[in-house]
Amino acid sequence: MASPAGRSRFQMVLVGVTVLVFYLTLSALSAFAVVTLWRLRPDPVTGALVGVGIAVVLGYLSFRFGTVRLLSQLDARDLSPMEAPSVYRLRDRLSEQMGITPPSLKLAHFAAPNAMALDPVGRDVVVLDAALFRLLDGNEFEALLAHELAHLERKDSLVQSLVASIIQTAVGVGFFVVSPVTFLTTGIALGTAWIRGTPREWDKTIPGRFRRLLDTFVGAFGFGLTVLVRLQARKREFAADARAAEVTGKPLALASALRKLERASRPKWGMSPLWVYGEVEVDDPVSDLLSTHPATDERVERLQEMADESMTHIEVE
Repeated sequence: MASPAGRSRFQMVLVGVTVLVFYLTLSALSAFAVVTLWRLRPDPVTGALVGVGIAVVLGYLSFRFGTVRLLSQLDARDLSPMEAPSVYRLRDRLSEQMGITPPSLKLAHFAAPNAMALDPVGRDVVVLDAALFRLLDGNEFEALLAHELAHLERKDSLVQSLVASIIQTAVGVGFFVVSPVTFLTTGIALGTAWIRGTPREWDKTIPGRFRRLLDTFVGAFGFGLTVLVRLQARKREFAADARAAEVTGKPLALASALRKLERASRPKWGMSPLWVYGEVEVDDPVSDLLSTHPATDERVERLQEMADESMTHIEVE
């Protein structure tokens, strides 16, 4: 009769063999799929166009449904023209200057004073936090509204979603291509570790170390693409600031509005997890790289430069 230690050893070997067979099967199936698709592949141009087309369609659908879901979660109500006639006059004037259809205006209560431009199916929407009406003066409110309209004018949210979808599709294709190697190394590493009786040390085997290296490479690749997408998002924020300053002629008003929103998002005591426009005002290079919005200091500095240039032109004339 086998001893408990012997039975335990047999069970670990059995698990190891099962794991190895399972992952080898996955590796074989994924390799078959990769080879089959490679043989059936169209010419590179057609393949690229089809891939990008699928990514764009999926990204568009995800964006539209996501925007509608977000709007429903905000618990925002329509802001009627009778409640804020001056805001509607301002919206109409700015929209006419920008050549866009005036968006609907909604009122909400955010955790921190903010404004949000959304473009669901149908009419575009600007959601305004109720606190903005007491926090900002007329010029600051005008500049902030122009900033949100600039996002709608440039379809920034849609463009960002489509770019992210294309990148995610490209990453998915890359994962699919290397999946046979991933399954193979994982199976050998886990199976060998179980058979040896040290399942927790699977990453210390040669295939385990290779799998860790592959994970590091994939993680670095994904991080790089994320940084690229966030960089484009920050550039679009700068562009919206510049457009708002151009339309209103009041870059300093927008700078002042950003400062007020920044201060209002900070509590009087302690630290807060909230931030305005996605900013994290800390000296953290990684946070800066992953932020969707530039730091307020940098935005204000650029707006100040626009104001200085405007004054220079006036003096020259």
